[in-house]
Amino acid sequence: MVIGLYSCDQTTNTGTKNKMEIVRQNFDWLTGNWIRTNEQEGKSTFENWEKKSDSAYNGFSYTMQNSDTVWQEHVRLIKTNDNWSFDVTQKGQTEPTTFKLTNIEKNRFICENQANDFPKKIEYSVAGTQLNANISGPNKEVLFEFKKME
Repeated sequence: MVIGLYSCDQTTNTGTKNKMEIVRQNFDWLTGNWIRTNEQEGKSTFENWEKKSDSAYNGFSYTMQNSDTVWQEHVRLIKTNDNWSFDVTQKGQTEPTTFKLTNIEKNRFICENQANDFPKKIEYSVAGTQLNANISGPNKEVLFEFKKME
């Protein structure tokens, strides 16, 4: 749910980035209100992102079934000491689960936490008005396809 302002063919591995690449990282493409297009019948999932600063983005995801909220989580994409992390806090949790961004490209990023049960890897990408979020781990993968809401 985040996008960059650098050239299309530039890939930044967070372990080898230089200061100029750090300055240009930008996840503004993630901002806005999104609705899941590949949700199970009878459910609606929404994801909302806002930019708080050049180094912080907040997201909120929730799923509705009938008029009940059946799932929700808060997400923060935050840069600390030149490193980006993706912090997920589900309803009822007091501490977030942190995923380290391991790859950042224009219109795409990957973050990982191999110590987490599931998912171990989260990938976001955008193409036009479509946002994809893919969560995966050993022998399991879940794709979330979203379209931007007007």
